[in-house]
Amino acid sequence: MPADLTKRILIGRALRSDKLGETLLPKRIALPVFASDALSSVAYAPEEILLTLSLAGASAIHFSWQIGVVVAVVMLAVVASYRQNVHAYPSGGGDYEVATVNHGSNSGLVVAAALMVDYILTVAVSTTSGVANVVSAVPALRGHEMGLSVALVIILMGMNLRGVRESGTAFAVPTYAFMAGVVGMLLYGMVRHFAFGASMHAESSGFHLEATPGNGSLAGFALVFLLLKAFSSGCAALTGVEAISNGVPAFRKPKSKNAANTLLMMASIAVVMFMGIIYLAHLTGTQMAENPAQQLAGVPAGYHQKTALAQISEAVFSNFTPGFYFIAAVTGLILVLAANTAFNGFPVLGSILAQDRYLPRQLHTRGDRLAFSNGIILLAGAAILFIVAFGADPNRLIQLYIVGVFVSFNMSQSGMIRHWTRLLRTETDPKKRAHMYRSRAINAFGLVMTAAVLIVVLVTKISHAWIAIATMVVLFVMMKAVRRHYDRVSDELAAAEEPDDVVLPTRVHGIVLVSKLHKPALRALAYAQLARSQTLEAVTVNVDPSDTEALRRDWDARGIEVPLKVLDSPYREITGPVLDYVKNLRRSSPRDVVSVYIPEYVVGHWYEHLLHNQSALRLKGRLLFRPGVMVTSVPWQLESSERRSPQKAWSAPGAVRRGDPRRQPVRSGGSATERSDIPAQPADRTAEATADPSKDATT
Repeated sequence: MPADLTKRILIGRALRSDKLGETLLPKRIALPVFASDALSSVAYAPEEILLTLSLAGASAIHFSWQIGVVVAVVMLAVVASYRQNVHAYPSGGGDYEVATVNHGSNSGLVVAAALMVDYILTVAVSTTSGVANVVSAVPALRGHEMGLSVALVIILMGMNLRGVRESGTAFAVPTYAFMAGVVGMLLYGMVRHFAFGASMHAESSGFHLEATPGNGSLAGFALVFLLLKAFSSGCAALTGVEAISNGVPAFRKPKSKNAANTLLMMASIAVVMFMGIIYLAHLTGTQMAENPAQQLAGVPAGYHQKTALAQISEAVFSNFTPGFYFIAAVTGLILVLAANTAFNGFPVLGSILAQDRYLPRQLHTRGDRLAFSNGIILLAGAAILFIVAFGADPNRLIQLYIVGVFVSFNMSQSGMIRHWTRLLRTETDPKKRAHMYRSRAINAFGLVMTAAVLIVVLVTKISHAWIAIATMVVLFVMMKAVRRHYDRVSDELAAAEEPDDVVLPTRVHGIVLVSKLHKPALRALAYAQLARSQTLEAVTVNVDPSDTEALRRDWDARGIEVPLKVLDSPYREITGPVLDYVKNLRRSSPRDVVSVYIPEYVVGHWYEHLLHNQSALRLKGRLLFRPGVMVTSVPWQLESSERRSPQKAWSAPGAVRRGDPRRQPVRSGGSATERSDIPAQPADRTAEATADPSKDATT
C-alpha cells in the first residue's frame, strides 16, 4: 500500500490552512478535551490519600475527609486564579507567557520545563491508571499492564494526529459518561444507605489494616508529617487545571469567556465527584495499603488489591452488577482519554516555544490535519519512556506528578500579581481599578495556597520529586542551548547592512567527477557546460590503472573538449584525493568558487541501495563543510525509478531538457543544502541512491 494512502487512512485527508477556524471547539466539546485530566484525577486522588494514611494503620483513615476538604478548597482557589489568567492572557501561552512577560525569559523557561514534565507524566499516569482500573475488573489482563499502556498511548497519538476537533468529539461521550457514572453512583449509594438502610461493604472492609513497621501509633510531628504527605498526594486532583489556560486559542469566540466558564464547570464537577468518592469510601469501609501482604491481616492467599474506586463501585452496586462494570469501563476510558488534555496542551506549548526559538522549529509547523503533529509524536515517545522506566506502575508515577504543575502554579500566580500591579500604576478608571484589585487579591490567595502545597510536596516527597526536578533542569538547559544555537545561526546569516560589504567571487571553477564515460557522466558534463563556468575540467580518481587507462582512451576517442585530470590514490581511496584537490584549488585562489558536479543514480526500490555503495554520498557530505564549494547532484533515473514515476522518461544521453521535473539537479553549497528554483521531482524522494563512482557512476 503506498505510504501516502496509508497516511490518509490513519490520520485523514489533509486540511487547507484556511480551514483552521473550523477546528475550534464549543464549550460542550472543550470541557472533555481540556478538563478530562482534572476530572479523571478524582478517580485516583482519593486512593492516594488512603494509601498514604494507611502507613499509620486504621486509626489514621478517618482523617481522609478533612484532607479532602482542604484539597477541594485549594482547587477552587486555583481555578478562581486561573479564571483571571485566561482573561488577561488569551493567546494560549498560559503559565509560560505569564511568567515570561512578568518575570523574564528564564522564569518562563522554568515554567515551560515544568509544564512539559507535567504533560508527559499526565499521559503516563492517565494511561497506566486507566489500565489498572480495567485490570481490577478483568483480572485476566493482569501481567499485561505495560503492553496495554504503551498501545493506548500510540492509539491516542493517532487519534490526535487526526486533529483536535475530531479527537474532542470522540472523547466527549466517555467523559460525560464518567461524570454521570460517578455522580449516579454517589446518588445511588446515598439512596440505598439513607432510604433503605442497606449495608454496603467494600471487599477490604473486613480486613484489619495494620501500620507499617515503625509507623504505629503516630503522634505529634510524625502524625503531622503523615497528614501533610497525604495532603500532597491528594493534590494530584489539581493536575490538569492549567490546561485550559494553555488552550484558550482552541475555543470558539468569545475565547476568554468560554474558557473561564469551562474552568468553572470543571471545578464544580470535580469537587463534587472528589468529595463524593471520599464519602463513599468511608461509607463502604474501603481500605488501601501500600503493601497489602504485610498491612492487611486476614487476606486470602493470592489476594490482589483492587483500586479504591473499583472497591467502592463494587460495594455500592452489590445488587446491580452492570453498574459496577459500567463504572469500571468509563473510569478506564476517562483515565486513558485524560491524556488527551496533554496531547492538546503540549503541542501548543511546544509551538510557542519553537516560535520563541527555544525548541526545534519543526514543533511550530502544523501537520496535514492542522494539528502540531511533531509535538504530538514527541509527547507520545516521552510518555512511553516513562511508562517503561517505571514498569507501568501508576502509584510510582504519581509520586513524580504534581511537582511540575505546582511550580508552574506558583510562577503563574506571582506573575499575575505583578501584572495587576503594573496595570494599577496607570489605570485611572475607578471601576477598572476595583476589578484589578479584586483580581490581584484572588491571585494572591491562589499564590499562598499553591506555595504552601509546593513546600509540602518538596518536603514530603523529595525522595521521588528529585527525578521530576532533574528532568526539568535538563529541559531548561536544553532550551537555553537551542536558543543559543538559533541566535548564533541568525547572527551568521544576517545580511550586511551595506551591499558593498558583500565580496563576490572572481570566477567559478567547475569540476565534473567521472569514473567512466556512460550516460550519467555525459549528462553531468553537458549540464556543467551549460553553467558556463570560467574554467571547467573533469576529474577522476586512479583507483584501478586499467580502468583509468580505458577512460582516457574513451575520452580521446569521443573528442571531448573538457580536459580530464587524473588524481592518484595509492591507497585506493576516493574521497581524500578529491577533497585535497578542491582544498588546493581554494588555497591557490581564495576568492574563487569551486562548483563540483556529481552524477548520481536514482533507483526505485530500497534493496537496490544495497547494490551500490555510497561513496558519492560520503563525498558530497564532506564537501558541504568546505567553504566556497558548491555541490550539484545530477541525477540519472534508472528504469526501476521510472516505473515508479507517473511521468515518462527521456533518455537522450548528455542532453538536458529545460523544465523536465525528474532530471533537474539539486544544488548545494557551503554547509547547507538548497533546492534550485526548478520544480521538485514528484517521485519518491527517498528513492535517490548514490552510485559507486569507481564502479557505477562518477566518484
